[in-house]
Amino acid sequence: MPDTDQNPSTAELRFRTLSRWDNEGGSVVAAPDPHPTIAALTSAELIQLRIRTIALENMLIAVLAEGSDRQLAVAREMAEYIAPRPGFTHHPLTIEAGRHMTSLVDRAVHFRTIQP
Repeated sequence: MPDTDQNPSTAELRFRTLSRWDNEGGSVVAAPDPHPTIAALTSAELIQLRIRTIALENMLIAVLAEGSDRQLAVAREMAEYIAPRPGFTHHPLTIEAGRHMTSLVDRAVHFRTIQP
């Protein structure tokens, strides 16, 4: 009979991975510094971040364009759901994020209507 520790099932592997999620797979041994020193992003890093964001947005549009009507509806509902935590006021960036999500869904719908 095989040893389950040496040959775990897919479900067991998934459980093990997700159970370590909070501490990044055990890489954090001590409590993290509550005020870490974070270096400012360089210009090159900001450019790379912008490129990756554009790529991800376009990838998401492509996926949504092939998605079901229900998936588009859920994406729109999520955009409307974005709100500040209870007791906090709306932040312009939060509001803009919701609008941007709706715009991504609209762009995906546009690609659905284009015939090759």
